[in-house]
Amino acid sequence: MAREWSDLVRLSGGASLIVERARLSDSDIAIEGSFMLPPLAQLSAEDQIFVAAFVGCHGSIKDMERLFGISYPTVKSRLDKLKRQLKMVEAMPTPTLDAREDALEQLDKGLIDVKEALRRLNK
Repeated sequence: MAREWSDLVRLSGGASLIVERARLSDSDIAIEGSFMLPPLAQLSAEDQIFVAAFVGCHGSIKDMERLFGISYPTVKSRLDKLKRQLKMVEAMPTPTLDAREDALEQLDKGLIDVKEALRRLNK
């Protein structure tokens, strides 16, 4: 299966692929339409191997250095490139709905002031 994907990527010249038919492997059920490949499948075969190795190393950059014979900055650079390719963003954590409701309820009951409520809502 991996060989088929790498052949397909090579043949496509790196252009994005759209899957138009999917079939369940253990039945004759097929779905047709226009499906984008999942982000990891859109990576080059080399990058997919790097991601799989990183997961296999439990995220240890030291282990990746040893496995690939590359330096710490090179591993970090590859990971940054992959992060951009996968369009991952570092989102600031937002309070859960429960935390928001709790802060507003405490404000309503006079248990906290407006300044404290705003601080909790903006965490």
